Amino acid sequence: MKTTPATIRPEYKRPASVLVVVFTRAGECLLMRRIQPQRFWQSVTGSLRPGENPRHAALRELREETGLLGAAHLINLHQSRLFPIIQAWRQRYAKHHHFNREYWFGVCLPERRFIRLNQAEHSEYRWLRFDRALELANSWTNRAALRLLAPLVNSSLPIASAV
Repeated sequence: MKTTPATIRPEYKRPASVLVVVFTRAGECLLMRRIQPQRFWQSVTGSLRPGENPRHAALRELREETGLLGAAHLINLHQSRLFPIIQAWRQRYAKHHHFNREYWFGVCLPERRFIRLNQAEHSEYRWLRFDRALELANSWTNRAALRLLAPLVNSSLPIASAV
């Protein structure tokens, strides 16, 4: 069955999400610890709302979870991954949805920024070197996105100067 905004009831999450890796030119990545499940470290993530495209969802989630604004400097990594929805979160989705499509983005900052956490979702944040972020990130898709971005640090990526 094809998923369209009209086929998803508002009480269910849409089986599409974004991952936004925030990193600095010096090679540090932002990871945040979720409230639930505890000890779950991740980059900025979130589900697309009905009718929302991945770019808009990435910008919304970046602002909601960190307080950062990144419209001019959001990098579409032109990557996505399909993964099974874990049992603990199955009740959030319609019964016929077993997989989620995650779209990847990045934001390169010139240096660390103060992060205004959404206290309902995350309890703390850390700026970590890519190698340490790879050890701490819980999601295999998050680790894969970090591996993709690591060689691009100190490259000619656009820097978000006014975020």
